[in-house]
Amino acid sequence: MTFRWIVLRLRSIPHLLALAAGAGLCLAAAVWARNLVEARTLRSIDAGLSQSGHEWTVVQIDGLHVTLSGVAPDEATRFAALSTAGRAASSARIMDRMEVADPLAIQPPGFSIEILRYDSGVSLAGLVPSSMDVESVLKRVREQVNGAPVSDSLGAFDLEPADGWHRAVNFGIEALGVLPRAKVSITASRVSIDAAAEDADDKRKLERQLRRDAPSGLELALNISAPRPVAAPFTLRFLIDGDGARFDACSADSEAARDAILEAARRAGLGEDATCILALGTPSARWGEAAVAGIGAVAEIGGGTFTMSNADVTLTAKASTPRPRFERVSAELVEALPPVFSLKAVLPEEGAQGEERHLPEFTATLSPEGHVQLRGQLGSDSTRAAVESLAVAHFGSDQVHSAPGPDQDLPSGWTQRVLAALESMQFLSNGIVNVTADKVTIAGNAAFEDAQSAITGVLSDRLGGGATYELDVTYVKVSDPQIVMPTPEECLARISEAAERKKITFNPSSSTFDDDAAETIDAIADAFRECEGIRVEISGHTDSQGRETMNQRLSQARADAVLNAILARRVLGTGLVAKGYGERRPVADNDTAEGREANRRIEFRLIGTSGDLTDLSGHGAEILEDDDVIEARDGGGTE
Repeated sequence: MTFRWIVLRLRSIPHLLALAAGAGLCLAAAVWARNLVEARTLRSIDAGLSQSGHEWTVVQIDGLHVTLSGVAPDEATRFAALSTAGRAASSARIMDRMEVADPLAIQPPGFSIEILRYDSGVSLAGLVPSSMDVESVLKRVREQVNGAPVSDSLGAFDLEPADGWHRAVNFGIEALGVLPRAKVSITASRVSIDAAAEDADDKRKLERQLRRDAPSGLELALNISAPRPVAAPFTLRFLIDGDGARFDACSADSEAARDAILEAARRAGLGEDATCILALGTPSARWGEAAVAGIGAVAEIGGGTFTMSNADVTLTAKASTPRPRFERVSAELVEALPPVFSLKAVLPEEGAQGEERHLPEFTATLSPEGHVQLRGQLGSDSTRAAVESLAVAHFGSDQVHSAPGPDQDLPSGWTQRVLAALESMQFLSNGIVNVTADKVTIAGNAAFEDAQSAITGVLSDRLGGGATYELDVTYVKVSDPQIVMPTPEECLARISEAAERKKITFNPSSSTFDDDAAETIDAIADAFRECEGIRVEISGHTDSQGRETMNQRLSQARADAVLNAILARRVLGTGLVAKGYGERRPVADNDTAEGREANRRIEFRLIGTSGDLTDLSGHGAEILEDDDVIEARDGGGTE
């Protein structure tokens, strides 16, 4: 029995092994089938979610169970992702573990306005707070652009704006009034302005005014372009002396010419910081070619000066230059110059520059406060009068003091040299000019970069390219525009001074000026021209004679007449308004002739940045007190 049992047990082993192998194969097949189902399900769901734009989802497969997770931007997107997955697998198998982002955590778009002003109108686009009165904004824009069509493409968002938003919008709209063609981009912290100016002077005035008016703390980015200036004369002056190589003036008619000129100057020893002004007015399209040849000639003779004033070209060597070399280089330069240009070559006498002589001398000094002192020999009374008149014309009669020296024999052309030097001093903020028979020396500081070039142009035009002069002009950047721009109160005081010299007078019961008013209007216009951008109301007033409606119309007509007369004198009038008050604001008793004459008047009043009339103390009162009003009374007739 025992043996048989053993035999039977041994015989069952193959069957057990076969059974175990079959079970293993079934298990492997089940695992393979599960992995295959999971992979296919994952690929199907992933493909559907990706095609639907739900890349934010995370899919996990565990057998037949599908788990979706991730952060949906909103509830609708979460539901759409769930539906997409349900098309690839039974919804009963899908477990939703997705979350929805907090709506408060999504940053709203920043508020901004972009204003485009062009010839035919204005357009506004951007996003503004829902609380902003858009109609009021559009009304103010129309006022700034004199009623031109305004296109509104503004959207709104229900959120409070950042600090400074309203301040920035107000400034951006105000800027439109002085910019005929511009793009103004506004945010709460920054206003960016791209605009076109009439010329370089207009560009500087606009930049000063906008920087002066910008609220404190607001970032202002200005990109104001201007057409190329007209250089008259078209000037270039290059010299090599003991201080090295440098330009006193450099003008070019194109970028290619400028680059060629600067490259030639660098080969001659010029530093890397030199500039050359692009300008209009060149006498020849081959200006750059002539300049390059002349600069090379100065370097080849070992130093001296090369001057171009329009088509007149002068090469002046140092007195120590060997004559054979000078004559050879001069001849080569004549051949190299384009046909339009005419060369004058000058080799000073050996020892003439160091010879000690008793020469007549004239000196003019300009202080930072604008005071001018004239000293030295001027010759005849007519010459003295001409020099003093020129100084007064440029600097004002109150600023000029003359102390002429004793008469002596003066060299030929002395008066012309003095006048040219004095005219050049207008480009300095402070400095000194010195004139002798040998040369003109000008030194000092200037508030704009092109001052030395402008001085060279004046001297070359007045004295010729062969004149000897030395320039040492330093550009001093004015960091605060208010340093060079008078305050509104100072401007009003200047207008007052001009108006008080002689009353503005009209023909009786008319808005037509009488013959004596032109001089006063000229003086007032000059005062306004120095204060472009100031906001002033020109107020017209009458006495109580006649009907009130007629007096109102007459006062408005007279205020308009003054405004139009000022604008006709080429004053930028974007900040000027005219308003007639009729008989409503008397300053004297209308029962007497003297009182009625006092009430018939024109007043000039400052307007604050908020649009209200302000007094000189800046306290924001709507109406000036009588003793603060700067006025010129018409007094020229009855109502």
